[in-house]
Amino acid sequence: METVLEVRNLKKSFGNDGVLKGVSFSVEKNQVISIIGSSGCGKSTTLRCINLLEMPSDGEILFKGENILLKNPSKYRTHIGMVFQNFNLFENLNVIDNCILGPMKVLKLSRDEAVSKARNYLETVGMSRFENHSVRKLSGGQKQRVAIARTLCMDPEIILFDEPTSALDPEMVGEVLDVLRTLAAEGITMIIVTHEMAFAREVSDEVIFMDQGLIVEQGPPEEIFTNPKEERTRQFLKRYL
Repeated sequence: METVLEVRNLKKSFGNDGVLKGVSFSVEKNQVISIIGSSGCGKSTTLRCINLLEMPSDGEILFKGENILLKNPSKYRTHIGMVFQNFNLFENLNVIDNCILGPMKVLKLSRDEAVSKARNYLETVGMSRFENHSVRKLSGGQKQRVAIARTLCMDPEIILFDEPTSALDPEMVGEVLDVLRTLAAEGITMIIVTHEMAFAREVSDEVIFMDQGLIVEQGPPEEIFTNPKEERTRQFLKRYL
């Protein structure tokens, strides 16, 4: 298998507060990795460091064998998509314009090429009939599906999902998880920070449990959820399952 991303001894501090204390893992092409753990354990900071929204304090992040911390961040980010908790859509634009902006500006596609690509991915996430709708008028679940389509339009090699359902009403969670199931089935490489344990168990190739800025345990979902080795993992799962 091809290793797409390798995180080595990643550390991040904010002042004297050590949020990440030496996180290491790798991601293979077409793999789905879920990161679970209590709020404040460093899950989202890990994603933000991988995407260079936060600069690591120490460690290495290798994309296809090259240390991205020594490279041009803007160029690297074109290979890494990110879907946020709160959608981060442009509220003053309609759905299709949200999706074509990046491909036209960054990938230098023509408007026709960008629209064709956007329509394809809006179909994938079940939002094609809303392409001319104002983003402001969409529900939370619809906004998140548009955010996923927008990310797919950039042809990323990995997509990072930072708790993509946490800002949604419970009845909207399912529609977003269904989209993620579809992407997983299509072989999209993903790292998903989530509190949805049943979902993580279902779609993941590997599950990482973090606590206090460290990886406590990682392995196949059946191993983590049915026979965790660490007491801290067992305590966490007892609360969530």
